[in-house]
Amino acid sequence: MVFTFRKHPVSEEITPASISSSEAVEATGADALNTLKHFEERHKLDPNLPLQELNDVDTALATGNVEKGVEIETALLEENSPYPEVRAAVRNYDVDMPANTIRAWVIGLILCTVGSAVNMLFSLRNPTGDKSSVFISSPPGLRRQCLISITTYVIQLVSYPLGLLWDMIFPDRQFSILGVKFNLKPGKFNFKEHVIIVVMSNAAYGGGFLYATDVLIAQQVFYKQHFGWGFQLLFGITTLCTGYGLAGLGRRFLVWPAAMIWPSDLVNASLFYALHDHSPTDPANANGWRISRYRWFLYVLGGGFVWYWFPGWIFQGLSYFTFICWAAPKSVVVNKLFGGLHGYGLLPTTLDWTVVSGYALSPLIPPFHAVANTVAGVVVFFLIVSMGLHFSGKWYADYFVVQSSSAFDNTGAVYDVSKILNEDLIFDEEKYHSYSPLFLSTQFALCYGLSFAAAAAVIVHVALYHGKQVISQFKLARKQADDVHMRLMRKYHDAEDWWYLALFIIMIGLSFVVCCVWPTGFPPWAYVVCILIPLVWTIPIGIIQAITNIQLGLNVLTEFIIGYMLPGHPLAMMMFKNYGYICMSQALYFSQDLKLGHYMKVPPRAMFWSQLVASIWSAIVQIAVMNWALGTIPNICADDQPDNYTCPNGRVFYTASVIWGAIGPARMFSGGAIYSSLQWFWLVGAITPIITWFAARRAPKSMFNFIRSINMPLVFGGSSMIPPATSYTYLCWGMVGFIFNYFIKRRWNGWWLQYNYITSAALDCGLAISTIIIFFTLYLTSAQLPKWYGNYDVFDTLDQTGMAIKTFVAEGETFGPTSWP
Repeated sequence: MVFTFRKHPVSEEITPASISSSEAVEATGADALNTLKHFEERHKLDPNLPLQELNDVDTALATGNVEKGVEIETALLEENSPYPEVRAAVRNYDVDMPANTIRAWVIGLILCTVGSAVNMLFSLRNPTGDKSSVFISSPPGLRRQCLISITTYVIQLVSYPLGLLWDMIFPDRQFSILGVKFNLKPGKFNFKEHVIIVVMSNAAYGGGFLYATDVLIAQQVFYKQHFGWGFQLLFGITTLCTGYGLAGLGRRFLVWPAAMIWPSDLVNASLFYALHDHSPTDPANANGWRISRYRWFLYVLGGGFVWYWFPGWIFQGLSYFTFICWAAPKSVVVNKLFGGLHGYGLLPTTLDWTVVSGYALSPLIPPFHAVANTVAGVVVFFLIVSMGLHFSGKWYADYFVVQSSSAFDNTGAVYDVSKILNEDLIFDEEKYHSYSPLFLSTQFALCYGLSFAAAAAVIVHVALYHGKQVISQFKLARKQADDVHMRLMRKYHDAEDWWYLALFIIMIGLSFVVCCVWPTGFPPWAYVVCILIPLVWTIPIGIIQAITNIQLGLNVLTEFIIGYMLPGHPLAMMMFKNYGYICMSQALYFSQDLKLGHYMKVPPRAMFWSQLVASIWSAIVQIAVMNWALGTIPNICADDQPDNYTCPNGRVFYTASVIWGAIGPARMFSGGAIYSSLQWFWLVGAITPIITWFAARRAPKSMFNFIRSINMPLVFGGSSMIPPATSYTYLCWGMVGFIFNYFIKRRWNGWWLQYNYITSAALDCGLAISTIIIFFTLYLTSAQLPKWYGNYDVFDTLDQTGMAIKTFVAEGETFGPTSWP
């Protein structure tokens, strides 16, 4: 089996799918049945494929009905996508229109620059002003986000009127300068140009801001190391672009197959079409609704914008609506069981879209089976197992709240990292043994065990459930043609595989320069191990995300590995985590955008250059803003910085580097360490997908749909944002997901197909706009919250104050072991 580069394709004229059924007539019945046989083998365990469609295929194959086989092949493979969600959100034909235009590039680069600068600046600010907590790791899942950030939906919304304004200013005429001809307005602003703009912004700051700046701030501010602009720029650019090269090489697995639906792209596609097409909806397809999706979007956006002023400012108790805790604010048991912030949140009730979607994103996007698997994991591990551990006193749980993102010492206080460092900010083992081992809350400890299980489970799950497809896609490359969208894209010249390979190799070379030229303490062999992590895990985790819209994180795995490999090297630990985890995360962001371009029929070469240029330019802008802020803002990154520019994310990275790079995982998880039993989760994660796979292959017909939907990587890792998310926020998320993606989808399927994704986009946009306005007009002006019960007294509970603790240590006493590794 040889990895081959695809040659330049010959451009083909692709006719709209509405007339492609004529091709099916020419196909022989045997060919049709053979195609359906391969389709059934590939999609039998695909939880996104409706069971009725799979049953129709099985019936045609079992009876050998040639005519029925041709009919099903035409419906599922020739005319449209086999997935109803894709059929509803994405058009099954292409329209020739300009995409790679001056208009798209100018607007895209302006928004890329502004968004990168704003997100970088506000990532340095702690919006809460809370300086008390010490976090030993960023959340073991997706990257953390600052309160104020420019999101993809905001860019998608803002760029639309900018495109219309451009059309009002510039003429539709051709210019020529030095023989170069160009047109500033080649027709009306269209959705393909709109896609280019959004893709540039998403490539630049789809995850919030440049992750590498956390490492640079920790290095420069806390470790007093400054290697200069050359190191910073290379470090930032290689972080982004290594992932881009990996994404391009993984297109045959994550972009081109029809089964990789990328649900969040369906939201973007629906919004693109709604903004550029205001035609009314056919009531026959929407359970009688006639309103256009554009108008529905505006109504929901307006409602969401107005409503968020209540939980965001007027009545903040609506966010964590734990009224039982309000009734018994000083009861430890009640606040442990029903508290939403530090407890179990057993009565999940919220009227704030931020709580619902703030961590796991909108619950309207993932398919119901993904929501069900994630919530099942929360119920089993973060409720049932956790309660058993916590109320039995395991891991000294009586001295802590149920959940906290902080680490604690043996007095129950927040772990003071300064007490285990010498004057040069280097780990001092003698001070460590005279101070305290590190303790975690019950939920935080379980989160590490589940991260181990998810890392093992995703490899085994993908090998069993998708292994044959991965091998087939490796051989076929772009020749695979599961659905109409792949065939429609053949008319465009592709961005060659060797382009992405060359980019990947160049970035690998520059990364070696970053590690070796400057005194980072990060040896070349460690970088080789580091880059193997995204090479191994990107495809498996990408397949799970493309099917479910939930990304499993690798930051715990990277911290774990480097902590064993290079104990006592905090800077190397930070760089290892940055390259090992963020390369994969960025690769998946890029893959998601490549699929969006695939759906919207944007030329692949325009996608390549827009993403690449935006990534490099964004890294330059964000590092420039970081350096400007560090050199201009007085007392920046200090605890008492008057405007709260305390560098919270850089501080988290610094603390994590001390814990994982200095104390190390061996002292926490190996031998006689307090949390050594969590290592069993590796084995549990590796075994359980084998059990579910065998069960799905032998399940009776009545149970088949249920068992094939079990996804153990999601059960273990779907709730990876805990902490800082809580079981309460995931239960709220799951309830909304159940209402829309189970109840409404089954009862009013036409409405769901027409309006569900638009509703999700509108709620997110309304929240984003309202949040930005409230922040700049009220919080930055130091306006006072309305003084009444709903803004003050509701937060005076043991849960909200983090004091729902059974046992407190007397002054001068400690708990826990008398000696520790």
